[in-house]
Amino acid sequence: MDPIHICGGYSLDGETWVQGSKNAVLPILAAAVLTDGITTLTHCPRIADVHCMLRLLRSIGCMVEWTDGRIVIDARQITSVSLPEEYVTRMRSSVILMGAVLGRKRRVTISYPGGCVIGKRPIDMHLKAFSHMGVQLCENGNALTAWTKRLVGSEIALPFPSVGATENVILASVLAEGESVIRGAAREPEIEALCDFLVCAGADIVREEDGGTIRIRGVERLHSCTYRIPADRIVAGTYLLGCMAAGGRIRLRGTDAGALGAVLDTIRQMGGECECGAAEITLTAPERPRAVPYIRTAVYPGYPTDLQSQLLAALAVADGDSVVEETIFENRYRVVPELCKMGADIQIEEKKAVIRGVRELRGCAVTAQELRGGAALCMAALAAKGDTYIGNRHFIDRGYEALETDIRSLGGRI
Repeated sequence: MDPIHICGGYSLDGETWVQGSKNAVLPILAAAVLTDGITTLTHCPRIADVHCMLRLLRSIGCMVEWTDGRIVIDARQITSVSLPEEYVTRMRSSVILMGAVLGRKRRVTISYPGGCVIGKRPIDMHLKAFSHMGVQLCENGNALTAWTKRLVGSEIALPFPSVGATENVILASVLAEGESVIRGAAREPEIEALCDFLVCAGADIVREEDGGTIRIRGVERLHSCTYRIPADRIVAGTYLLGCMAAGGRIRLRGTDAGALGAVLDTIRQMGGECECGAAEITLTAPERPRAVPYIRTAVYPGYPTDLQSQLLAALAVADGDSVVEETIFENRYRVVPELCKMGADIQIEEKKAVIRGVRELRGCAVTAQELRGGAALCMAALAAKGDTYIGNRHFIDRGYEALETDIRSLGGRI
């Protein structure tokens, strides 16, 4: 596949609509398995991970139609509870189909999931939560089978607010007997979107005011519904940080500033001026961003790990020294050697990246190692003088629907 070619060193000026959320649509597609009817989803991003999830749904008997941004899923006839290894190992989020298929059929067989190589991300929390609900587990090589005669509600305290574990427990609980209570649940906006979809389909879910406690009363069945996928906050944040690196002024339409609180706070700290209106964000970037003395990634509402690499790209050309600490994934700095090829001065000290801002980056040939790091290289390329060629674009295609079109709309040369 041809690399992405960006001619950088020009400030941005333009606007674009933000695609539907990757991290919201994938668990909602899994949740469609629970419905004894037809699910219609709109504003769905046409990305590689959605294609993979739809192949998994078809493999277990779902009928799927996809026209532009509209996906229709008929899950009335589930014919298999075994998820094909060839698709499961391509995508980490395939693990959330465990809770959905268990909830619908009380049995599922799945290979250990794959995805980007950014960290270990064990599924121990998922499996322990299932066992509390009466599920038995059996490992056979790389395959895992979970089954139960009665899926029962339980009180589950997560030791860490894992997004995937929270989603899996929600999906398993919706059709279980009795009430489930999840304490220490993840609070990401994508969790809220999943709950909203399930309630739309007839689930009984209440999120308590603290956001970290979710109560689910099992119902007998879910019905057909239509739901619009919210905007992708990570894509929005990527473009905002690209503008901070390259300079200029951009407007993002169809996005919720409320889901980007920590990111917008960081951008303002770097000297960016953000105007947030109804479903849009306008950013005016400084000629050169200011350094950020210290920032650490954290679970929501903290600074998201999925925007850490893009932040490194912007801080690489900042005025002064910055320190970024990664607390979620131990292998999230894979992008650093590629940024250094472009002239960045970044040193890794255990969990911390020390970034000494340089006046400018220079274009060269670099290679994406994973999804968000690949997007970060594209944002760095917008700021770099000359031509940059980013290889392994298939990683970027996992999460960005129309990167080239969006960058052109924002005034970049790609």
